[in-house]
Amino acid sequence: MAVAATLALLTGCGGNGDGGATTRAPRVRVALDFTPNAVHAPIFTAVRTGADRRHGVRLTIERPGSQPDSLKALISGRADVGVLDIQDLAIARQKGVPVVAVGALVQRPLGALIAQPGIRRPADLNGRRVGVSGLPSDGPFLKAIVQHDGGDYGSIRQVTIGFAAVSALLGRKVDAVPAFWNVEGIVLAQRGRRFREFRIDDYGAPRFPEVVLVTTSAMLREHRDRVAGALAAIRDGARSVRDDPEPAIREIAKESGDADLRLIRAQFDALRPIVDPQLTLRRPVLEAWATFTARVGLLDKAPDVGAAFVFGLR
Repeated sequence: MAVAATLALLTGCGGNGDGGATTRAPRVRVALDFTPNAVHAPIFTAVRTGADRRHGVRLTIERPGSQPDSLKALISGRADVGVLDIQDLAIARQKGVPVVAVGALVQRPLGALIAQPGIRRPADLNGRRVGVSGLPSDGPFLKAIVQHDGGDYGSIRQVTIGFAAVSALLGRKVDAVPAFWNVEGIVLAQRGRRFREFRIDDYGAPRFPEVVLVTTSAMLREHRDRVAGALAAIRDGARSVRDDPEPAIREIAKESGDADLRLIRAQFDALRPIVDPQLTLRRPVLEAWATFTARVGLLDKAPDVGAAFVFGLR
């Protein structure tokens, strides 16, 4: 989308839908980036426990459609806060989309190349088929891992499979896919099939926060208190999940349409060590991430961390 069109869409963004004529807490719409999973548990928990009301806002959760795109929901005014992959935040800002990150849901990369058992290292993908979702970050992500291992990225045949990573691997339609080790990786493990995981922070990437909470510059400028209230509520939700995960596990199982509580528990267990209930954005880590994005070709130059992230929003 052209920058001018994006800015036009953003005009008047961030309204709470109440017309300003009610004393009810203002609504803050949160767009998910993916099918509900353990990463999103603090958001659902904030609503279920009433943490949002305690912090003066009403969170409503916008579930993704068949093609999840929280960024489009933000720039079209359908959401006020969005869950977004940090790489897609960087790409959007390079294109001139005025979005900023205000918190981090996890403190480690979740991305991995998940490959068939016969692929013993990323360089073995030379000349092979790799399924990609179609998101702009897939290519640079794949390139970073393969080249770090000495492979020939240019020889790889990329096939667009959308968000069907699990079925594409199980059906042997592709040799590998960029996916999340905490979601697709655990689903595959639960299916009893052994696959290889090549996590990006084992192949040259710093331990950056993969999933961030973002908003538009206009929303932050006009309704900073609402964004701060939403963050405070989600922090409370994250603490509740840490202290008593079982209600959140059952809620995410219901929201995702997955009755397999064993699978959902495994996803929660995988995330527990890398969740920070404070949603902290750490500037030194983000500076290292910014340098990495430019080095691997995700961006033409390292993003301006001071402009792309809002630190200490309370």
